[in-house]
Amino acid sequence: MPSLEGLMIGYVGLGNMGLPGASHLQKAAANLKVWNRSPGPAVQAASMGLLVAKSPEELAEHASGGIICLNLSNTEAVEQVVFGSQGLASRVSSETLFIDFGTSSVVQTKEFAKKVRWLDAPVSGGQVGAQAASLSIMAGGQVEDFERALPVLQTVGKRVTHLGPSGAGQVAKLANQLIVAQTIDAVAQAIRLAELSGVDAGLMREALLGGFAESRILQLHGDRMIRRDFEPGGRSELQLKDVRLICELAQSVGLQSETLDHCRNQWERLVHQLGLGNLDHSGLFKLYE
Repeated sequence: MPSLEGLMIGYVGLGNMGLPGASHLQKAAANLKVWNRSPGPAVQAASMGLLVAKSPEELAEHASGGIICLNLSNTEAVEQVVFGSQGLASRVSSETLFIDFGTSSVVQTKEFAKKVRWLDAPVSGGQVGAQAASLSIMAGGQVEDFERALPVLQTVGKRVTHLGPSGAGQVAKLANQLIVAQTIDAVAQAIRLAELSGVDAGLMREALLGGFAESRILQLHGDRMIRRDFEPGGRSELQLKDVRLICELAQSVGLQSETLDHCRNQWERLVHQLGLGNLDHSGLFKLYE
Protein backbone atom coordinates (compact mmCIF):
# COMPACT_ATOMS: atom_id res chain seq x y z
CA MET A 1 0.00 0.00 0.00
CA PRO A 2 1.52 3.37 -1.03
CA SER A 3 1.97 6.15 1.50
CA LEU A 4 -0.39 9.10 1.13
CA GLU A 5 1.27 11.11 3.90
CA GLY A 6 0.34 14.77 3.68
CA LEU A 7 -2.15 14.35 0.82
CA MET A 8 -5.31 16.37 1.48
CA ILE A 9 -8.33 14.19 0.78
CA GLY A 10 -12.05 14.57 1.33
CA TYR A 11 -14.27 11.49 1.15
CA VAL A 12 -18.02 11.68 0.56
CA GLY A 13 -20.22 8.60 0.92
CA LEU A 14 -19.61 6.13 3.74
CA GLY A 15 -21.73 3.14 2.82
CA ASN A 16 -20.66 -0.49 2.40
CA MET A 17 -18.07 0.50 -0.19
CA GLY A 18 -17.12 4.00 0.90
CA LEU A 19 -16.35 3.41 4.56
CA PRO A 20 -13.74 0.69 3.92
CA GLY A 21 -12.21 2.85 1.19
CA ALA A 22 -11.91 5.87 3.47
CA SER A 23 -10.43 3.67 6.19
CA HIS A 24 -7.71 2.43 3.83
CA LEU A 25 -6.81 6.01 2.91
CA GLN A 26 -6.49 6.93 6.58
CA LYS A 27 -4.25 3.92 7.23
CA ALA A 28 -2.04 5.11 4.36
CA ALA A 29 -1.50 8.38 6.32
CA ALA A 30 -3.64 10.67 4.15
CA ASN A 31 -4.79 13.95 5.69
CA LEU A 32 -8.41 12.86 5.51
CA LYS A 33 -11.83 14.23 6.35
CA VAL A 34 -15.05 12.39 5.57
CA TRP A 35 -18.70 13.35 5.26
CA ASN A 36 -21.96 11.49 4.67
CA ARG A 37 -25.38 12.80 3.74
CA SER A 38 -27.10 10.80 6.51
CA PRO A 39 -25.76 10.77 10.08
CA GLY A 40 -25.63 7.02 10.82
CA PRO A 41 -22.59 6.12 8.69
CA ALA A 42 -20.82 9.28 9.88
CA VAL A 43 -21.23 8.15 13.48
CA GLN A 44 -19.78 4.76 12.56
CA ALA A 45 -16.86 6.45 10.79
CA ALA A 46 -16.13 8.56 13.87
CA SER A 47 -16.16 5.43 16.03
CA MET A 48 -13.46 4.02 13.75
CA GLY A 49 -11.28 7.06 14.30
CA LEU A 50 -11.99 8.90 11.04
CA LEU A 51 -12.22 12.68 11.19
CA VAL A 52 -15.79 13.63 10.22
CA ALA A 53 -16.57 17.03 8.72
CA LYS A 54 -19.65 18.69 10.19
CA SER A 55 -20.78 19.89 6.76
CA PRO A 56 -19.92 19.75 3.05
CA GLU A 57 -18.52 23.25 3.45
CA GLU A 58 -16.02 22.03 6.04
CA LEU A 59 -15.01 19.11 3.86
CA ALA A 60 -14.57 21.38 0.83
CA GLU A 61 -12.41 23.79 2.82
CA HIS A 62 -10.25 20.90 3.98
CA ALA A 63 -9.77 19.28 0.55
CA SER A 64 -9.68 22.34 -1.75
CA GLY A 65 -6.74 21.96 -4.10
CA GLY A 66 -6.42 18.28 -3.18
CA ILE A 67 -8.60 15.29 -3.97
CA ILE A 68 -12.25 14.64 -3.20
CA CYS A 69 -13.44 11.02 -3.45
CA LEU A 70 -17.09 10.28 -4.10
CA ASN A 71 -18.81 6.98 -3.34
CA LEU A 72 -22.47 7.81 -3.79
CA SER A 73 -25.46 5.69 -4.72
CA ASN A 74 -26.40 7.19 -8.09
CA THR A 75 -25.74 9.90 -10.67
CA GLU A 76 -28.37 12.19 -9.20
CA ALA A 77 -26.65 12.15 -5.82
CA VAL A 78 -23.29 12.93 -7.42
CA GLU A 79 -24.76 15.85 -9.35
CA GLN A 80 -26.50 17.26 -6.28
CA VAL A 81 -23.50 16.96 -3.95
CA VAL A 82 -20.96 18.34 -6.40
CA PHE A 83 -22.85 20.64 -8.74
CA GLY A 84 -26.04 21.51 -6.88
CA SER A 85 -26.78 24.78 -5.16
CA GLN A 86 -23.81 25.42 -2.86
CA GLY A 87 -22.29 22.12 -4.07
CA LEU A 88 -18.69 21.16 -3.54
CA ALA A 89 -17.57 22.36 -6.98
CA SER A 90 -18.49 25.94 -6.08
CA ARG A 91 -16.44 25.80 -2.87
CA VAL A 92 -13.09 24.43 -4.04
CA SER A 93 -10.24 25.66 -6.22
CA SER A 94 -9.88 24.67 -9.87
CA GLU A 95 -6.98 22.36 -8.97
CA THR A 96 -9.22 20.09 -6.93
CA LEU A 97 -9.55 16.62 -8.46
CA PHE A 98 -12.80 14.69 -8.04
CA ILE A 99 -12.68 10.88 -8.16
CA ASP A 100 -16.06 9.20 -8.68
CA PHE A 101 -15.85 5.62 -7.39
CA GLY A 102 -19.56 5.01 -7.99
CA THR A 103 -21.38 3.81 -11.09
CA SER A 104 -22.72 6.86 -12.91
CA SER A 105 -24.26 7.74 -16.26
CA VAL A 106 -21.68 7.86 -19.06
CA VAL A 107 -23.40 10.86 -20.66
CA GLN A 108 -23.44 12.87 -17.43
CA THR A 109 -19.92 11.82 -16.49
CA LYS A 110 -18.65 13.45 -19.68
CA GLU A 111 -20.54 16.61 -18.75
CA PHE A 112 -19.09 16.61 -15.22
CA ALA A 113 -15.59 16.42 -16.70
CA LYS A 114 -16.20 19.62 -18.67
CA LYS A 115 -16.80 21.56 -15.44
CA VAL A 116 -14.07 20.35 -13.05
CA ARG A 117 -11.08 18.01 -12.89
CA TRP A 118 -12.82 14.65 -12.94
CA LEU A 119 -11.78 11.01 -12.93
CA ASP A 120 -14.47 8.36 -13.25
CA ALA A 121 -13.09 5.36 -11.37
CA PRO A 122 -15.91 2.86 -10.76
CA VAL A 123 -14.96 -0.34 -9.00
CA SER A 124 -15.75 -4.04 -9.06
CA GLY A 125 -15.23 -6.54 -6.28
CA GLY A 126 -18.10 -5.78 -3.95
CA GLN A 127 -17.99 -5.20 -0.23
CA VAL A 128 -15.47 -8.02 0.24
CA GLY A 129 -13.09 -6.36 -2.23
CA ALA A 130 -13.59 -2.97 -0.61
CA GLN A 131 -12.71 -4.33 2.81
CA ALA A 132 -9.64 -6.16 1.47
CA ALA A 133 -8.47 -3.23 -0.72
CA SER A 134 -8.50 -5.66 -3.65
CA LEU A 135 -10.98 -3.88 -5.92
CA SER A 136 -10.65 -3.73 -9.68
CA ILE A 137 -10.77 -0.07 -10.70
CA MET A 138 -11.71 1.11 -14.19
CA ALA A 139 -10.63 4.70 -14.75
CA GLY A 140 -11.52 7.29 -17.35
CA GLY A 141 -10.12 10.81 -17.61
CA GLN A 142 -7.10 12.89 -18.53
CA VAL A 143 -3.75 11.09 -18.22
CA GLU A 144 -2.37 13.70 -15.81
CA ASP A 145 -5.41 13.36 -13.55
CA PHE A 146 -5.13 9.57 -13.59
CA GLU A 147 -1.45 9.75 -12.66
CA ARG A 148 -2.23 12.18 -9.86
CA ALA A 149 -4.96 9.88 -8.55
CA LEU A 150 -2.97 6.66 -8.94
CA PRO A 151 -1.61 6.47 -5.36
CA VAL A 152 -5.18 6.79 -4.06
CA LEU A 153 -6.46 4.18 -6.50
CA GLN A 154 -3.67 1.76 -5.60
CA THR A 155 -4.51 2.18 -1.92
CA VAL A 156 -8.10 0.99 -2.29
CA GLY A 157 -7.68 -1.37 -5.26
CA LYS A 158 -5.50 -4.12 -6.61
CA ARG A 159 -6.07 -3.98 -10.39
CA VAL A 160 -6.12 -0.41 -11.71
CA THR A 161 -6.66 0.23 -15.43
CA HIS A 162 -6.80 3.57 -17.27
CA LEU A 163 -9.17 2.95 -20.17
CA GLY A 164 -9.17 6.33 -21.89
CA PRO A 165 -10.89 9.72 -21.68
CA SER A 166 -13.74 10.70 -19.39
CA GLY A 167 -16.56 8.18 -19.41
CA ALA A 168 -14.38 5.24 -20.46
CA GLY A 169 -14.25 3.92 -16.91
CA GLN A 170 -18.02 4.04 -16.63
CA VAL A 171 -18.39 2.20 -19.95
CA ALA A 172 -16.16 -0.59 -18.62
CA LYS A 173 -18.08 -0.73 -15.34
CA LEU A 174 -21.40 -0.98 -17.16
CA ALA A 175 -19.97 -3.79 -19.30
CA ASN A 176 -18.98 -5.46 -16.03
CA GLN A 177 -22.47 -4.98 -14.63
CA LEU A 178 -24.08 -6.36 -17.76
CA ILE A 179 -22.11 -9.58 -17.25
CA VAL A 180 -22.86 -9.62 -13.52
CA ALA A 181 -26.60 -8.97 -13.88
CA GLN A 182 -27.12 -11.63 -16.53
CA THR A 183 -24.85 -14.17 -14.84
CA ILE A 184 -26.74 -13.82 -11.56
CA ASP A 185 -29.90 -14.61 -13.51
CA ALA A 186 -28.28 -17.63 -15.18
CA VAL A 187 -26.92 -18.99 -11.89
CA ALA A 188 -30.32 -18.53 -10.23
CA GLN A 189 -32.00 -20.50 -13.01
CA ALA A 190 -29.37 -23.26 -12.89
CA ILE A 191 -29.66 -23.75 -9.14
CA ARG A 192 -33.45 -23.77 -9.21
CA LEU A 193 -33.39 -26.18 -12.15
CA ALA A 194 -31.26 -28.59 -10.10
CA GLU A 195 -33.54 -28.30 -7.06
CA LEU A 196 -36.70 -28.93 -9.08
CA SER A 197 -35.02 -31.93 -10.70
CA GLY A 198 -34.24 -33.47 -7.33
CA VAL A 199 -30.47 -32.91 -7.59
CA ASP A 200 -28.46 -31.56 -4.66
CA ALA A 201 -27.80 -27.98 -5.75
CA GLY A 202 -24.80 -27.67 -3.43
CA LEU A 203 -23.10 -30.67 -4.98
CA MET A 204 -23.96 -29.44 -8.46
CA ARG A 205 -22.38 -26.08 -7.68
CA GLU A 206 -19.20 -27.78 -6.48
CA ALA A 207 -19.05 -29.79 -9.70
CA LEU A 208 -19.60 -26.74 -11.91
CA LEU A 209 -16.85 -24.80 -10.14
CA GLY A 210 -14.37 -27.13 -11.83
CA GLY A 211 -15.53 -26.36 -15.37
CA PHE A 212 -16.23 -23.53 -17.82
CA ALA A 213 -19.21 -22.33 -15.78
CA GLU A 214 -16.91 -21.38 -12.91
CA SER A 215 -17.24 -17.75 -11.84
CA ARG A 216 -17.18 -15.63 -8.71
CA ILE A 217 -20.93 -15.30 -9.04
CA LEU A 218 -21.40 -19.08 -9.05
CA GLN A 219 -18.93 -19.33 -6.17
CA LEU A 220 -20.27 -16.56 -3.94
CA HIS A 221 -23.83 -15.83 -5.00
CA GLY A 222 -24.57 -19.42 -5.89
CA ASP A 223 -23.77 -20.32 -2.30
CA ARG A 224 -26.00 -17.50 -1.05
CA MET A 225 -28.87 -18.75 -3.22
CA ILE A 226 -28.57 -22.31 -1.96
CA ARG A 227 -28.53 -21.09 1.67
CA ARG A 228 -31.23 -18.45 0.99
CA ASP A 229 -28.98 -15.81 2.55
CA PHE A 230 -29.92 -12.53 0.94
CA GLU A 231 -28.60 -10.11 3.56
CA PRO A 232 -27.53 -7.19 1.41
CA GLY A 233 -23.98 -6.61 0.30
CA GLY A 234 -24.83 -5.19 -3.11
CA ARG A 235 -28.51 -4.26 -3.00
CA SER A 236 -30.85 -5.31 -5.79
CA GLU A 237 -32.15 -1.77 -6.21
CA LEU A 238 -28.61 -0.64 -7.04
CA GLN A 239 -28.21 -3.49 -9.51
CA LEU A 240 -31.39 -2.30 -11.21
CA LYS A 241 -29.99 1.23 -11.29
CA ASP A 242 -26.93 -0.09 -13.08
CA VAL A 243 -28.98 -2.14 -15.54
CA ARG A 244 -30.97 0.98 -16.42
CA LEU A 245 -27.68 2.80 -17.08
CA ILE A 246 -26.56 -0.09 -19.29
CA CYS A 247 -29.79 0.22 -21.30
CA GLU A 248 -29.29 3.98 -21.57
CA LEU A 249 -25.78 3.48 -22.91
CA ALA A 250 -26.84 0.68 -25.26
CA GLN A 251 -29.56 2.86 -26.73
CA SER A 252 -27.16 5.79 -27.18
CA VAL A 253 -24.68 3.67 -29.18
CA GLY A 254 -27.26 1.65 -31.13
CA LEU A 255 -26.88 -1.75 -29.45
CA GLN A 256 -30.08 -3.79 -29.58
CA SER A 257 -30.29 -6.86 -27.34
CA GLU A 258 -33.30 -8.96 -26.42
CA THR A 259 -31.36 -10.58 -23.58
CA LEU A 260 -30.58 -7.16 -22.13
CA ASP A 261 -34.26 -6.22 -22.36
CA HIS A 262 -35.16 -9.46 -20.56
CA CYS A 263 -32.51 -8.80 -17.93
CA ARG A 264 -33.95 -5.37 -17.17
CA ASN A 265 -37.45 -6.84 -16.92
CA GLN A 266 -36.25 -9.39 -14.35
CA TRP A 267 -34.63 -6.76 -12.12
CA GLU A 268 -37.65 -4.45 -12.48
CA ARG A 269 -39.89 -7.34 -11.37
CA LEU A 270 -37.76 -8.11 -8.34
CA VAL A 271 -37.47 -4.52 -7.15
CA HIS A 272 -40.85 -3.06 -8.06
CA GLN A 273 -43.35 -5.90 -8.40
CA LEU A 274 -42.04 -7.95 -5.48
CA GLY A 275 -40.68 -4.97 -3.52
CA LEU A 276 -37.39 -6.73 -2.75
CA GLY A 277 -34.94 -3.99 -3.68
CA ASN A 278 -33.22 -4.14 -0.28
CA LEU A 279 -32.17 -7.76 -0.76
CA ASP A 280 -28.69 -8.64 -1.93
CA HIS A 281 -28.67 -8.91 -5.71
CA SER A 282 -28.33 -12.70 -5.37
CA GLY A 283 -31.96 -12.39 -4.23
CA LEU A 284 -32.97 -12.43 -7.88
CA PHE A 285 -33.23 -16.17 -7.15
CA LYS A 286 -36.61 -15.45 -5.55
CA LEU A 287 -38.09 -14.95 -9.01
CA TYR A 288 -37.68 -18.68 -9.59
CA GLU A 289 -38.98 -20.02 -6.29
